[in-house]
Amino acid sequence: MSGQNRVIVLLLGVLAALVIVVGGLSAVLLLGGGEEGTTTTATTDEGGGLTTTTDGDGDDGETAGLDTGGDDAEDASGRLRLAGSDPVTMDPHVAGDSGSAEFIVEIFSGLLTITPELNIELDLAESFEVSDDGLVYTFTLRDDIFFHQGRRVTAEDVQWSLERAASRELASPTALGYLGDIIGVRERFYEGAESITGIEVIDDRTIQFTIDAPKPYFLAKLTYPTAFIVDRQQIEANPRGWTRRPNGTGPYRLQEWRLGQRIVLQANPRYHLGPPSIREVLYELSGGSTLTRFENGELDIAFISVNDIDRARDPESDIGPLYQVFPQFTISYLALNTNVPPFDDVNVRRALGFSIDRTLIAEVTFNNMLAPATGILMPQLPGYTPDDKTFQFDPDEARRLLAASKYGSPENLPEIVLTEVGGGAEGRIDTQAFIQQWREELGIEVRIEQTDFATILARQDEGSLQMFNAGWIMDYPDPEDILDLKFYSGSALNDVNYNNAEVDAILEEARVEQDAGRRLELYQQAELLIIEDAAWLPLYFSQAHVVINADVEGWFEPPMVIPRLRFVQVNR
Repeated sequence: MSGQNRVIVLLLGVLAALVIVVGGLSAVLLLGGGEEGTTTTATTDEGGGLTTTTDGDGDDGETAGLDTGGDDAEDASGRLRLAGSDPVTMDPHVAGDSGSAEFIVEIFSGLLTITPELNIELDLAESFEVSDDGLVYTFTLRDDIFFHQGRRVTAEDVQWSLERAASRELASPTALGYLGDIIGVRERFYEGAESITGIEVIDDRTIQFTIDAPKPYFLAKLTYPTAFIVDRQQIEANPRGWTRRPNGTGPYRLQEWRLGQRIVLQANPRYHLGPPSIREVLYELSGGSTLTRFENGELDIAFISVNDIDRARDPESDIGPLYQVFPQFTISYLALNTNVPPFDDVNVRRALGFSIDRTLIAEVTFNNMLAPATGILMPQLPGYTPDDKTFQFDPDEARRLLAASKYGSPENLPEIVLTEVGGGAEGRIDTQAFIQQWREELGIEVRIEQTDFATILARQDEGSLQMFNAGWIMDYPDPEDILDLKFYSGSALNDVNYNNAEVDAILEEARVEQDAGRRLELYQQAELLIIEDAAWLPLYFSQAHVVINADVEGWFEPPMVIPRLRFVQVNR
């Protein structure tokens, strides 16, 4: 979920799972009062989990004769069993992590979507037109789109949803990055304007957006969860508790969320793009090794750890025939806050980059399950070039750079703290290797600070972390989604306070460049400058290593977070 997608990936338990695309590592479950017209019960079972169930549709709007009950979809069959973790939030307008987005993209939808082939296609919209000057987008909604509880979706729902996402009160960390091209979004976000002037409802099925300049990537941004449609009636009736059972428009609806134990999604039989093939999707949120549970027949998909990769790669092994590898639009990196000493000096940042051997760590520690990053743009992404643009392991150059810095020597450096997700006594295995190399090659001591995922997200948004382990999953396949969102000096998602006027000028030019080739050249120029400034130290490009039950047809690990469950079938 960029997307992600500002979608944020933090590598927790690399040796245990080695799946950096699974992000949500803690949960926020808001328990407000029951929704109007509903009865809500909260019970605990012997395992201590919390279960929420809701009776009644809680919606006074038009139902158009839809079946809004909880029965299984008649045209769907089978249950898909997956491992998962509690999402940080089920609110699409504030989600910024891939773990939350994995659920959100199935429960909600927007005007447009991204297909498994990575094409941008119509979703809630039936059609759209673009003015000759590229500034005005007019969308016509489908006439068969409904919230799960039965109320028809109108253009006013679209307007209200985007105005909520951009509101000063919500303070969404993703709103400006994904909606900020629409005229009036910044005024609503910063100044509390009553409406977004660049959004106009023409009639119940027609809505018009006016953006600030012709931008080739604008449609792609509308596929991100920040632009998803939410139910105003539900949120206004229960502003604190609506995410317990969100009333979305997507192919699946949230049937059960038992905190720390399981999430159950049920097929939406009236989904406007066709009912899903799978009746029910069960996410088990606890239970130990996914591969062990897979081999015990408890899960249909399991991610392969470094301990099992040789067995999985062996076609003669029991799991070899079920093993598949999927490339990801994902990069993991060390982030260095350029406002916080000693990383206010580019020579210190570069010195750290030249003193770690990522290739050796990827080979020895990860058995080549992760590829050393060659830049910021990932393979197969437009603008990617195969030449290695990152700092190579060169301890002599690292020592020269440290000596050339304003600090001069390791003794003059302030304390350096590297923050990452975790709760153990030691850091990630690769983090420990980096710290050892910095100690041996530069004489620098780095302290590890571990905390929970939600806290790291909040501190990233504040820009208060000094150095941290992080990652980025693309939200849509365009270099703007990472280079502009993460490194433009005015971007709300620039959590390392990076500021380079030359880079800003290149990114601004690329935003409006209509020639595709020239536009990619501009992003390649920006990438080189950003790497040299070392606000990020790129570490690895990700691949998803999985085994898939033979009963499951059509499963895939998308390179970024997109809807996928409705494309999968369970043959049992």
